[in-house]
Amino acid sequence: MQERQRDNLSVYEPEAGRTEDFPAADRSKASPVSRSAKLRLLLIVAGLVVIADQLTKLWIDANRPHMNLLPGFIDLVYVTNAGGAFGLLASHTELLIALGIAGSIAILVFFCYFCPGNTLGVLAFALLLGGAVGNLADRIRLGYVIDFISVRFVRWPPFNIADAAITVGIFALIYYFYSSGAFRKAYERGHRSGD
Repeated sequence: MQERQRDNLSVYEPEAGRTEDFPAADRSKASPVSRSAKLRLLLIVAGLVVIADQLTKLWIDANRPHMNLLPGFIDLVYVTNAGGAFGLLASHTELLIALGIAGSIAILVFFCYFCPGNTLGVLAFALLLGGAVGNLADRIRLGYVIDFISVRFVRWPPFNIADAAITVGIFALIYYFYSSGAFRKAYERGHRSGD
């Protein structure tokens, strides 16, 4: 680094050939959360979702309850679902397993490729991954998925923690892309290329 005096002020001039925007001591401020820390957070949160999902399913399977959790609103039930969402592809377990594996890999690849800029984006991907792996574990282990949360005030099929994590993860990811301006940038890019 070279410094020169001008009117009693010390002025920073980078050495010839250096293109750094930040001195070495300030580099950490430019990227407060590293890629590996984000990946670690993704795996920890996804792992916690899978553990919570599998433990609740084990308890439900052992006890087979039918009780009002919140009377008039939420019931605990025992239901098996050999299909995907809304019972689709019920007789195609191998296909659903393959789709679950492909979906989990796609989430990881998408995460590593785009690497979200904040914690909300990381948590959104973590919820999606944890939910996908939680239901995938059921399909591999049992050949079906155990559902146990029944919402009475809307006509909706019973679901589980993995399903809830996927739903929350989708909405969180949409909000993350919206708040980061990704939708606007994609729209502007598409609008420019269409001209």
